[in-house]
Amino acid sequence: MDHIVIDRITKSFGAFRALDDVFIRIAKGAIHAILGENGAGKTTLMNILYGLYKPDEGQILLNGRPLRMSSPADAISHGIGMIHQHFMLVNSLTVTENVVLGLEGGLRGVDYAAHEKRIRELAKSVGFDIEPAAEVWTLPMGMRQRVEILKALYRKADVLILDEPTSVLAPSEIGSFLESLKTLRAKNHTILFITHKLEEVMHVADRVTVMRHGKVTDEVDAAETTPRELAQRMVGRDVIMNLKRVKSAPGEVILKAEKLVATDDRGVRALDALSFELRAGEVFGITGVDGNGQRELSEVIAGLRPLDSGHIMASGRDIGPLDVKRRKDEAGIGFVPEDRQHTGLVLDYPVATNFILRDYDRQPASRHGLLDFKYMARNAADLVKRYDVRLRSPQQPVRFLSGGNQQKVILAREIEAKPKILVIMQACKGLDVGAIEFVQNTIFELKASGVGVLYISTELEHVLDIADRIGVMYRGRITGTLLPQEATSERLGELMAGVASEVV
Repeated sequence: MDHIVIDRITKSFGAFRALDDVFIRIAKGAIHAILGENGAGKTTLMNILYGLYKPDEGQILLNGRPLRMSSPADAISHGIGMIHQHFMLVNSLTVTENVVLGLEGGLRGVDYAAHEKRIRELAKSVGFDIEPAAEVWTLPMGMRQRVEILKALYRKADVLILDEPTSVLAPSEIGSFLESLKTLRAKNHTILFITHKLEEVMHVADRVTVMRHGKVTDEVDAAETTPRELAQRMVGRDVIMNLKRVKSAPGEVILKAEKLVATDDRGVRALDALSFELRAGEVFGITGVDGNGQRELSEVIAGLRPLDSGHIMASGRDIGPLDVKRRKDEAGIGFVPEDRQHTGLVLDYPVATNFILRDYDRQPASRHGLLDFKYMARNAADLVKRYDVRLRSPQQPVRFLSGGNQQKVILAREIEAKPKILVIMQACKGLDVGAIEFVQNTIFELKASGVGVLYISTELEHVLDIADRIGVMYRGRITGTLLPQEATSERLGELMAGVASEVV
């Protein structure tokens, strides 16, 4: 008998049909990947399975019996747990406190010592090296994700829904995380694995369901397919990452960082006398293990984080004294942040409004201090089409778009402002293969037009695809700068570990 049957599920939001007669069988003790483009309906389907949404038609069967769920509490009572792409943890609490938070009876009178012992035993049984007494804010992202999984397992979940589980992980954390999924499978847990990353599907999945435009288009055993076939099934065409690479012909230096020093949110030094140059018509890629100052670097250049010392020169001008708005207007700096939900977008605003947030206070977005809603509608319709943003309406709150489509909204807004310098952080994180191809070709077009692109990412394969030069960060410094053809795995590994080299 199948463990779960998703039986003819249909779900609409107004006139937009997010799911259309979806039927999937999921075996007990298997890793079942749900693969699809941004906006294909994957997360909507999982939200129905977790009790966050109710289907318009169809039902969910668990061990042959129909489930009636109106909330996540109902899902948990049936042994279904969900680990969201954006973690639901309280950073100031310990692992134990996070795991028991929300259990019946609340936190008062809780025997923490007993819970801590059981959590330690549970973590050990599934191969998680986690200290229950540690405060969550001290843990790397990979460990925080394991805490989320422990929360579900502690509530007796035997079905785990993982929504883009590796999108927040550093490359060094992904391998061990995928191995932990195999450990859970060996203990007869059923895992639904939502992802865009084909190599991860091939590494861990037993079976793959492909969705496109709210429908199931294919279902196949992972052992009987290839990444290229899956990419073709996912986007409905042959995807070979046909990047229109532009030959590098760098111009003058348009951005120069001189011995930048800055601290992170905890007051710890994140940038340690960091220096680099970016030229017009060049893509300078910065990579490294997450947490070595990349986010702080992007925020310092954009004006979101103060410098303790050092200088940032844009086209020969020191922009340190300029605020965010003046850096955009006077220095031509565009910024795509790492955290699209909290820094890049206003989630409760419509998509059309998010498109004009950069220039809302000037023509053509507004006239005489009033927003021009007709212009906003025309602008949104144009950008949705040109940037292939999947949505039901430009007037819907941007929070209801998939993560990849939210990223496209930010990219469209910043690129359409015609920046001279584009600082882009984790450009392709959470995007499907078709969207990655689109984003990277767009960056090549910017480069060809003379824009200097500072491309910061922990996804090394994308940096290698697109960068003219690659700088590696370690503990707030650039330990070396390489040309792509020089970037062997051995040399990159040395630089990521702090073994410095001569800068190119």
